[in-house]
This record gives sequence, C-alpha cells and structure tokens, in this order.
Amino acid sequence: MNRRDLLKISAFAGLAAIATQASAETCATDGTPNQFIPKKAADAKPLDNEFEKYPKCPYCGMDRREHHRARMLVQYADDVNDGVCSIHCLSLSLGLNIDREPKLIFGPDYGSTAEPRPLLPVEQLTYLIGADLKHAMTKRSKHSFASVDIAKEFQAKHGGVLAKFDDALRESYLDMASDASMIRKNREERRKRAAEKKAG
Repeated sequence: MNRRDLLKISAFAGLAAIATQASAETCATDGTPNQFIPKKAADAKPLDNEFEKYPKCPYCGMDRREHHRARMLVQYADDVNDGVCSIHCLSLSLGLNIDREPKLIFGPDYGSTAEPRPLLPVEQLTYLIGADLKHAMTKRSKHSFASVDIAKEFQAKHGGVLAKFDDALRESYLDMASDASMIRKNREERRKRAAEKKAG
C-alpha cells in the first residue's frame, strides 16, 4: 500500500488539525492538537506487550483489551505508535498526525478464535463493511479478516461488502459525522443514567 495515498485519504480530516497546529505553535497553552500527538516513546516493536503499553484508546478512552476484536495500532515512520480501539479512532489518529507518515498499520483478525484476536498488517486483511455485526465506535461495522474464505462465510451470514483496508478507511471518514453524533448521544445517556442512579 502506498502510504502517501493513505495520507491523502485522511487529509481532509486533518485540515482542521493543521490549522490548529499552526496556532498551537504560537500559543503553547492552547493544547490542541498536541494533546492528541502520541505520548509514548518510540518503540520499534509495538506489538510486544501491546496491552501493557497501549491499554486505553487515547481518543475515546475505551479499553483496548476489552475491544480486542476491533482494536488497531499504527506505527509511524519515526517508530512512534498509536494504539487505538477501532478504525474510527485510527481515522482520527491519521488525520491529527498528518505530518507523520504511517509505516505499518495493524488490524485484528475478527475470524480468529484466539483471545485476544491477533493483529496483522492491514495489507494482509480483507474487510467486511456494513455487516450486521457490532463494532466499536461506529454504527456501520468494518471488521477485518485474515482469511478471505472466513470473511465470505461471515458475509453469507451477516451481509456486508468485502473490501480492502483503504476502502474501509475511506468509509470510516464518510461515517465520521453520524458516528460522532451517535457516540455523543450514547455518552450523554450513560451520564444521565449514572446521575439518576447516584441520586436514587
């Protein structure tokens, strides 16, 4: 996969981040988007002890081990890594870190029976987009499979369209507005329930 083409896909999501970064350089107290730049030290072997090094998604706070069937990890060219919970949050990482070129991107083999699901380079994965399978942070699922045959079995049972990673990433950006609205609504409902439980 041509990483420059990948960055072009995520470029429109990073336009706002670029503008904000310019102002952040002149205003050190702004905190945006530097708060989203990966904070971990460079690591050439990010998959070693992955959950200890990247336990929570930096963009939404979700537990990556709990969401191991959807989690992803991007290793940038400088060996700085971003471990995220889903392709939704991977899209955020790629957009906000627009000046970092991805070296490797890993996704899970949803069709595996291993716990947690193993991570593989996305070039080796087939994506099933829009199946009636639950997925983290998005209404329209985008699960990845190491085996095309297993992906087709899931497609026969759950629907959806087979695709490559670039297609799934593009669809993730297209779904961003509706997914963000869904996430806000779900979190507000959880806050209300927690407040009611505390009051009651």
